[in-house]
Amino acid sequence: MERREAIKYVALTIGGVISLPSWASGWKSNDIHSSKLFLSTEKELLLDEMVETIIPATNTPGAKQIGVGKFVQIMVADCYDTRTQETFKNGLSNLDVMAKKANGKKFVECSKVEKTDLLKEMEKSTDNDSKSFYNLVKNLTIRGYLNSEYVMTNLLKYEMVPSRFHGCVPLIKK
Repeated sequence: MERREAIKYVALTIGGVISLPSWASGWKSNDIHSSKLFLSTEKELLLDEMVETIIPATNTPGAKQIGVGKFVQIMVADCYDTRTQETFKNGLSNLDVMAKKANGKKFVECSKVEKTDLLKEMEKSTDNDSKSFYNLVKNLTIRGYLNSEYVMTNLLKYEMVPSRFHGCVPLIKK
């Protein structure tokens, strides 16, 4: 590489590094998050109740309070193929149908025991779509809950930068 080419590349790199903060300062949190939320309001409430049944509120907030339902929806929209997304949508509809068949009311209107029984029934189902829907939502609920800001900072030992640097440590003990 010639000196002029090297100087040109260094200048471009420095210019890019200098202009990046001014370019990124215009970002808003809505620009960064997914805009592909594909569930209706009714289905969002159903998903929130489902994740709350999987991880209910005790002396710590439940999955619904932390916003795991939105996390599950964003993960399915952004990270899974269209077949899985359809299985997800159909699974939510089937959950409501199962609740109406078993209890005569929507899943959102059921008691905690009825909701838990429905999810256990779905987990033990012989229908592959129903079982894969339940496993998908359960796994994403657990992942979203454990990686939430509340859990990471209040329940787990959170270290922004793991390990320590002790610069003045004697190498030989006397």
